[in-house]
Amino acid sequence: MNTYTTDKIRNVVLLGHGGCGKTSLAEAMAFVSGYTTRLGKVTDGNTISDYDKEEIKRKFSISTSVVPVEWQGYKINLLDTPGYFDFVGEVEEAVAAADAAVIVVSGKAGVEVGTEKAWELCEKYKLPRMFFVSEMDVDHASFREVVEKLTGLYGKKIAPFYQPIRENEKFVGYINVMKMAGRRFTGIGTREECEIPDYCKDNLDICREAMMDAVAETSEEFMERYFAGDEFSVSEIRAAMTFNVNDGSIVPVSMGSNTEIRNIHNLMNDIVELFPSPDKRECAGINMKTNEIFAANYDFSKSKSAYIFKTIVDPFIGKYSLMKVCSGVVKADDTIYDVDKENEEKISKLYILRGNKPEEVKELHAGDIGAIAKLTAARTGDSLATKAAPIRYGKTEISKPYTYKRYTAKNKGDEDKISQALSKMMHEDLTLKSVNDAENRQTLLYGMGDQQLDIVVSKLLDKYKVEIELSKPKVAFRETIRKKADVEYKYKKQSGGHGQYGHVKMTFEPSGDLDTPYVFDQIVVGGAVPKNYFPAVEKGVQESVAKGPLAGYPVVGVKAVLYDGSYHPVDSSEMAFKTAASQAFKKGFLEASPVLLEPIVSLKVIVPDSYTGDVMGDLNKRRGRVLGMNPIAGGKQVIEADVPMMELYGYCTDLRSMTGGRGSYSYEFARYEQAPSDVQQKEIDARAAKDGE
Repeated sequence: MNTYTTDKIRNVVLLGHGGCGKTSLAEAMAFVSGYTTRLGKVTDGNTISDYDKEEIKRKFSISTSVVPVEWQGYKINLLDTPGYFDFVGEVEEAVAAADAAVIVVSGKAGVEVGTEKAWELCEKYKLPRMFFVSEMDVDHASFREVVEKLTGLYGKKIAPFYQPIRENEKFVGYINVMKMAGRRFTGIGTREECEIPDYCKDNLDICREAMMDAVAETSEEFMERYFAGDEFSVSEIRAAMTFNVNDGSIVPVSMGSNTEIRNIHNLMNDIVELFPSPDKRECAGINMKTNEIFAANYDFSKSKSAYIFKTIVDPFIGKYSLMKVCSGVVKADDTIYDVDKENEEKISKLYILRGNKPEEVKELHAGDIGAIAKLTAARTGDSLATKAAPIRYGKTEISKPYTYKRYTAKNKGDEDKISQALSKMMHEDLTLKSVNDAENRQTLLYGMGDQQLDIVVSKLLDKYKVEIELSKPKVAFRETIRKKADVEYKYKKQSGGHGQYGHVKMTFEPSGDLDTPYVFDQIVVGGAVPKNYFPAVEKGVQESVAKGPLAGYPVVGVKAVLYDGSYHPVDSSEMAFKTAASQAFKKGFLEASPVLLEPIVSLKVIVPDSYTGDVMGDLNKRRGRVLGMNPIAGGKQVIEADVPMMELYGYCTDLRSMTGGRGSYSYEFARYEQAPSDVQQKEIDARAAKDGE
């Protein structure tokens, strides 16, 4: 591929709901641009961007892939992203690397929740955007309905550029709304002028009015002319579009067919003409040597620097660090400095990736996207620069995973292999986390949803030849007491030679501090128990609180006081007093009205207004206490509640089905509270059954 200067580069992320046609659009653009000679299909599993075995098997995108295409002297770096919410981390990485977005909407399914989420991401990152309505060749696809829905959601900034011409249920041409001229398709990327059919004129008036509204909104002068009944010229409309698409005050709507490759050329023309080159966007880091702000702004004349926005780790093709060059020109034989890891590495080869196919290039200019192979220490989010000017960029904000399951190796001895494989997968996917929960003797796998975790299981088997099983995780209960108990325990053992003798009298009561396992004190008078045995008594308590007598959970909030006892000058030992204390603890604990405590989390659920009733009703069923509701922008509410941790298992799936995917949640541990008697009994019975085995 040729080397492109910054002004000739367009970095475009394809966003939208799962199944709306993003991957097939990337495929159509690669075909129209001449990069491929055969149109791949998602159903056939032969597209450029869905190359992973899991993607081919499941027929949807799981990770972001880059598809660079050349068009009329420009390079368009297409970032094809997954549409399903479990893979939002991939989308966030791609959006952070893009300079503009095409939000794909299915003409048949219409505006879906994924469309709205894509818009919200563009708002967050202030990305210029346009809509592309796909599947115009499909029966019952309605461009007019999509435009009306978008206008209802986002107001007068929605500007339809084209309107489809359909004859006998076939997509045969389009009307250029700006020029008010009809075009009929004659081949791939070719068309001829035609008359505007009468049956299109009603819808054309709607589209034309929407476009004129959008243009009029861009300035007061245009607004006055518009109300005065003045018509805008094509050049005036085009100029307004070019200027205002960049700041998001106009959002064009295009349409076409990915499978029949219709109107794709117009979309690519619009991307080149209307979307900004990287140097029109701001980008700043910090020079770690001088602590000054470095305004990179994709200026090729400044010191070289780049940001790794994604990592690909594959057992077959190796490791690639995908980067966006933020300033300067990165060349194939450069030595680069990883600012985060503070180490230098030599670049042997520089690549662009088309899906998973690397293609060598000599250099990459500021604003371009490329890849470096086998950077040993580099991770997603690292900044690359020179040692003389170590520029560090802010890391992309990636969603935090809250769905988790316990995982175990299916075959004994595979634990190390699984750990290494998961480590590689976590380099690729920042929303995936493996946590060792030593307290409950379990390992946990965190992700954005059940689907993501299922795919991890599948990938481990397919790529790394190891099997894991997912199951419901154990909840970290605690045990404590509510009353005071006074107990005595005498440990006496005689077995030839020295015997064992330890005798303690102790009280156990609530300490009032549930953050500390135990508090130990002694008030022994007259040397009934010698001082040198006090540490042994405390050790007996310390070992006992690790696994409580009630159901085997850690003990908290107990105050143990040694007040009396006796000893034997020959047979007493530290071991005997430790044993006596631990037995006294068990006895005293069970006499002091023991209870199980369960972890309570502070939960925040963000949902559109219309779903608040359903969500609050569901939280009540989960033994949650709703603390309040706060309205936020976009007609949404933040519901705050305290909920028992054990009741949140499976909440991600339930919340999505309740809210049509529009709800999101987060939580953090708050405190421990006494569990209801039925929950306690269940846990105690489970422990008894385990002991019985």
